[in-house]
Amino acid sequence: MANRAEKTRNKPESQTAAEVQSRSAASPEKPPTKSPRTTRKKAASTTAIVAQNSKIKFGREVCGNLETAEAREWIVTNGIGGFASGTVAGCVTRRYHGLLVAALQPPVGRTQLVTGLDEIVRYGGVDCSLSTHQWASGVVDPKGFLNIESFRLEGMTPVWTYALADALLEKRIWMRHGENTTYVEYSLLRASSPIEMELKALVNYRDFHASTHASDWRMNINPVQDGVQVIAFDGATPFYLKCAGAVCQPQHEWYRSYFLPVEKERGLDDQEDLLFAASFRVKLKVGTSVTFVGSTLTEAGLDGSGARAETTARETKLLESWHAESEKIAAESPAWQPQLVLAADQFIVKRSLPQHPDGRSIIAGYHWFGDWGRDTMIALPGLTLATGRADVARQILLAYAEFVDGGMLPNNFPDAGGQPAYNSVDAALWFFEAVRQYFAVTKDGRTLLQLFPTLGEMIDAHVKGTRYNIHVDPADGLLFAGEPGVQLTWMDAKVGDLVVTPRVGKAVEVNALWINALETMAEFARLLARPGGGYEKLSAKAQKNFQKFWNEERACCFDVIDVPSAPNDAALRPNQILAVSLPVSPLTEEQQKSVVDVCAQHLLTSYGLRSLAPGEPGYQGHYAGGPKDRDAAYHQGTVWGWLLGPFVLAHLRVYGDRAEAVRFLEPLGISVHMYGLGTLGEIFEGDAPFMPHGAIAQAWTVGEVLRAMREIQNYREL
Repeated sequence: MANRAEKTRNKPESQTAAEVQSRSAASPEKPPTKSPRTTRKKAASTTAIVAQNSKIKFGREVCGNLETAEAREWIVTNGIGGFASGTVAGCVTRRYHGLLVAALQPPVGRTQLVTGLDEIVRYGGVDCSLSTHQWASGVVDPKGFLNIESFRLEGMTPVWTYALADALLEKRIWMRHGENTTYVEYSLLRASSPIEMELKALVNYRDFHASTHASDWRMNINPVQDGVQVIAFDGATPFYLKCAGAVCQPQHEWYRSYFLPVEKERGLDDQEDLLFAASFRVKLKVGTSVTFVGSTLTEAGLDGSGARAETTARETKLLESWHAESEKIAAESPAWQPQLVLAADQFIVKRSLPQHPDGRSIIAGYHWFGDWGRDTMIALPGLTLATGRADVARQILLAYAEFVDGGMLPNNFPDAGGQPAYNSVDAALWFFEAVRQYFAVTKDGRTLLQLFPTLGEMIDAHVKGTRYNIHVDPADGLLFAGEPGVQLTWMDAKVGDLVVTPRVGKAVEVNALWINALETMAEFARLLARPGGGYEKLSAKAQKNFQKFWNEERACCFDVIDVPSAPNDAALRPNQILAVSLPVSPLTEEQQKSVVDVCAQHLLTSYGLRSLAPGEPGYQGHYAGGPKDRDAAYHQGTVWGWLLGPFVLAHLRVYGDRAEAVRFLEPLGISVHMYGLGTLGEIFEGDAPFMPHGAIAQAWTVGEVLRAMREIQNYREL
């Protein structure tokens, strides 16, 4: 019954235990020595790839229209959970927008410190504003977006060009990797005389999920060299506002009732107060630059050109690592693929552990997600292995192995720190798939030996039973999970005490993952000369009984079977596509084709798969309203971008058409030009034109597109 996806997967070469262990002496991240000629060729081709990445660019047709300009958002990150983000228009539309949202307990504890700069340029005797503010009164003032001549991304760095008469001023924003430090650089490219600039620093100090209504709040603003130190209250982390070469004047004035239109749409608090903490005045001549720095570090570097060179060098290295994976793949890639390679890096963050000080994790999405176990394991192969960063994959796998408890992987880590939550049935199963893919790419025997005991304990815990009634049914070898009031699968929306999609019973994708986890363990046991007969026997039993999922009437799979006190759930959902896309399919070839065809006809959209087919009871084609309304629609028809990866690979498996597979990905790939710029968002409405919503940058969406592209590009016809 099992069918290996030979066409879309590279099956690990057969090895003995001794051969696997001998590989531990060789680090997978160390490339072989290259000749100078090879290195020069590689550098030249890498330069060409970097040049491709300036494709995201808008002129006044977007920048000069507030509605369209504020709907396109940029984000830069620092590798420890912090970020800066805003809109092309320059106005703040979300509580999450700001120049410095610092991770005070990396990668969590995210706190908004610097919201923005009110920028005024005096040129030719005329004052011009670069800023745009929307107020609760409905007034938009100033309207600096009207001075934006163009906007572009250089890698992931947003760049604005402002035209002020004959003067041309350029602005860039980026963060230093590994620091809660943001740089805003202004460069005068053209002018007939110098310009004078005033930068008014607007600050805050709050959890990034909250909003500020200041009342009589008084912060301490203390002069320091090149700027000011801000201490919001006793015990708060100090932060610094600096600008070398500028005249700084401490201030303390609350600007009240900023309007946040996106928060209004989301049914949340839509007003905020910001503190004008300091002004910086500076004169710029043609060909010179000035850099504003916001940081939690006392001695943050103020050299903008040097800091920017570091960022450029880092992005170049990321592209080189990807390019080194396969020069042919890189050469044949669409323009948006290298852009996603850079976007992938934004989700990878440091999570230090006593046993693994260099541990890594993955932020599930920006702006509001932390690192989630399920999302991390789904996104890991695409974000790391498909980008030539196997060393990072190893760090993530080892770090998460430390958190295995009762056979389960954490579902998420709280923003404020504390103990992780273990309310996920599939996070642990995705861990097996991530390890399988890691070993398939690296043949890293040392890490496999290190992880194998933990993997074995996880299987044992599921067989014996663990939290939330997760257990193997001894009658059929399938995995049962769930109890009332708990959401355990990826369809995890909950409105109050109501679980929107409870899915208690034996879920189709959970059991597809379970079978693949058993097959992975059987393969690992053979490689390591460990007993594996139990895994093979249990897998065979589960695969045979997986036929219970087949719904003959609809020619596809039930979504959940053995639902307590209810019939099998026949709702047409996308979860069954994993029973085709994973390496081992428990379906016949005819059934696999039928599943792909049904999903294509009823669930496929330009940007992903609907979570529920139109016409099904409870289908909602629009995603809008307050938290309850949105949560109710989250998995009831809303389109998920990450599901396009499994669908494309399932389609490739059934039809063997590489060109068609890429065509399925193309609309989502080119969406790097909308919503979250240079990256891919979380969800889209189920009804056309499939408007984007949710997080502007989502790890598993980016990861699955990159993984699918790598699989397609490595595909070989039999």
